[in-house]
Amino acid sequence: MPATPTEPMPPLFTWEFAADPYPAYAWLRKHAPVHRTTLPSGVDAWLVTRYADARQALADGRLSKNPAHHSEQAHRTGRVGIPGERQADLMTHLLNIDPPDHTRLRRLVSKAFTPRGVAEFEPRVQLLTDRLIDSFAARGSADLIHEFAFPLPIYAICDLLGVPAEDQDDFRDWAGMMIRHGGGPRGGVARAVKKMRSYLLELIHRKRGDLGEDLISGLIRASDHGEHLTENEAAAMAFILLFAGFETTVNLIGNGVHALLNHPVQRRLLQDSVAAGETALLATAVEELLRYDGPVELATWRFATSPLSIGGVDIPVGDPVLVVLAAADRDPARFAAENTLDLARQDNQHLGFGHGIHYCIGAPLARLEGQRALATLLTRLPDLEPAAEPGELRWRGGLIMRGLRELPVRFTPESSSSSSSSSSSNSDADADADFS
Repeated sequence: MPATPTEPMPPLFTWEFAADPYPAYAWLRKHAPVHRTTLPSGVDAWLVTRYADARQALADGRLSKNPAHHSEQAHRTGRVGIPGERQADLMTHLLNIDPPDHTRLRRLVSKAFTPRGVAEFEPRVQLLTDRLIDSFAARGSADLIHEFAFPLPIYAICDLLGVPAEDQDDFRDWAGMMIRHGGGPRGGVARAVKKMRSYLLELIHRKRGDLGEDLISGLIRASDHGEHLTENEAAAMAFILLFAGFETTVNLIGNGVHALLNHPVQRRLLQDSVAAGETALLATAVEELLRYDGPVELATWRFATSPLSIGGVDIPVGDPVLVVLAAADRDPARFAAENTLDLARQDNQHLGFGHGIHYCIGAPLARLEGQRALATLLTRLPDLEPAAEPGELRWRGGLIMRGLRELPVRFTPESSSSSSSSSSSNSDADADADFS
């Protein structure tokens, strides 16, 4: 039974909440673990905040990903889901569909994200990481979001998809508009989504005559061999891999570095371990950073297709359900010292990448990018420190993702000779990308 409140519920969805939502989530877990609220968009939805309830909801087949099951008409106006995807006819992707279509589409793309497949991509990720650091290492200061955490996953996922190097800066611009969550010009997100869809459809046409080993070519081959993948499905698949893959990793790196900067003892342990050539602590560190202040605050939309109960609360048919991963991953009923950052934590079955059939397909790539980014930053810029007071940092106000708008840092400038040597060690890799 939820405890009787002794103090009022903290306000949700304010700027103060965006900066630190965890006290409000602790209140909800204790007093209203399955809570109906009105979101900033005006849509009413249920927030699920306890770990056991969250894990149940994420795997419950009665909660559909298809917004057609929403009892209201809000999804028709784009108030649920990714802004602009409906107008751009990009709804048929993994985050919006259920089995059997979900099973079919996930099978087509899953081979690109196996641990073995991702491991083969590690040299390219390391090259991208070093080159981005090269671009600011001699300066002694940087905004780690815009100059590092943001471009790294964009260029990586473009490489996987098979986007030519000369077109990748366009993707960076479109992705930048999408990630602002209302911080750009009115209608900018929808326009960026439409431009991205038009480009992807054109790229699919081009690749049909010149197939390679990239992911889009693989989707085309599957379509041509009886898997019945339409061009819209292929474009939607490429779109969601780019959208979900890049923003998750931006926030993993940004939130992770921010947490390390605010926990110097833990940061030193990791730095010493990386310097010694160890890998075990780096692996558990990324998992703990995903749990402690993960990149995805709420799992994407689900809609009740039949009556069900979550945590003893009845959910009517058609109601939206939002699983609060950030709250579940700090549930004291599941995690000891839940508000403590412990990079060596072993019992850490966090929900940062979800659970069930919609578990993040790109999780192996995000982990690789997170590990390479953190290890390389700590190695090359060992005295990295914040260049802004905590109260000066601004968090983006989007509903689903949790991430910083910027992360100014300073450090001892790296000599040009050391930065060039770090890049030349990967000279056999592709050298065409432009990071200007």
